[in-house]
Amino acid sequence: MIPGGMDPKKMQALMKQMGIKSEEIEAVKVTIETSSGSAIIIEEPQVTKITMQGQASFQIAGNVRVEEKTAADDIKMVMEQTGCTEEDAKAALEKSNGDIAEAIVSLGGGK
Repeated sequence: MIPGGMDPKKMQALMKQMGIKSEEIEAVKVTIETSSGSAIIIEEPQVTKITMQGQASFQIAGNVRVEEKTAADDIKMVMEQTGCTEEDAKAALEKSNGDIAEAIVSLGGGK
């Protein structure tokens, strides 16, 4: 039952009358990458897509964990993409202010 005692079927009918469409999405994992480089990972998620007035939004519930991105991950990625040394990767990342793509391009990778 939905809080307030409303039957889920009645709630669906009411939402349909209001032009709100809701659908369950079968997902295994949801990953949200933040601007700071960390990742919010939701495992065993329950995902609902809600469409109202042509705008889609998602409601997600599940087991949440956060993975912090480290400088070592960036260095490793630049090295893998360009075949350069660790020192060259560090220098390119410093020069590009941490922009991985720019560092890779500056070292001649990402062709």
